[in-house]
Amino acid sequence: MRLLAFVLALGLATPAAAEKLSLGAISSYLNGFQTAQGEFTQINDDGTISTGQIYIKRPGRVRFEYNPPEQILVVADGDTVGVIDGKSNTGPEAYPLHRTPLKIILARNVDLTRARMVTGHASDGKTTTVRAQDPDNPEYGSIELVFTASPVELRQWVINDSGGSRTTVVLGDLDKGVRLDNEKFVIPGKGVTTSDR
Repeated sequence: MRLLAFVLALGLATPAAAEKLSLGAISSYLNGFQTAQGEFTQINDDGTISTGQIYIKRPGRVRFEYNPPEQILVVADGDTVGVIDGKSNTGPEAYPLHRTPLKIILARNVDLTRARMVTGHASDGKTTTVRAQDPDNPEYGSIELVFTASPVELRQWVINDSGGSRTTVVLGDLDKGVRLDNEKFVIPGKGVTTSDR
């Protein structure tokens, strides 16, 4: 009996492994909120680290405000992703949102069960990772999304862009359902485009 009690105690002390989240559950989570804000840590392809605040307003809009010493602002306005570098005097760089993997999670209706969209779906017992791409344009790159369960929360993503570089964004707790003015998602000086549609 003592051995049985010891084994049971061990079982209670060990956290249960989280089940792999289904693609339907993840899609429902992403579709379940329109606005969110929180802090993020970005790990760039060269190993440098930046921090800042993220604001999301689905569909199509996101804003990354980087903390000093960075002087960078990244804004997606629903159509275009603008990169504003405070150290540059050439104006913002602009890229079509539909050519970036971010469009997958910023879509009006996220459906990860769509054919050929998900190329990886795995769990390590604590988190579920989904690798997704535009099924019609895989050359645009992919995004790896990492979720925890109970409740479902997006914890990080990794952008694998068309140039072969990887950028990891680790999210703090997201405050959902917040009021975010549309002005926050206006790209300053929009008009310069470095990539065609």
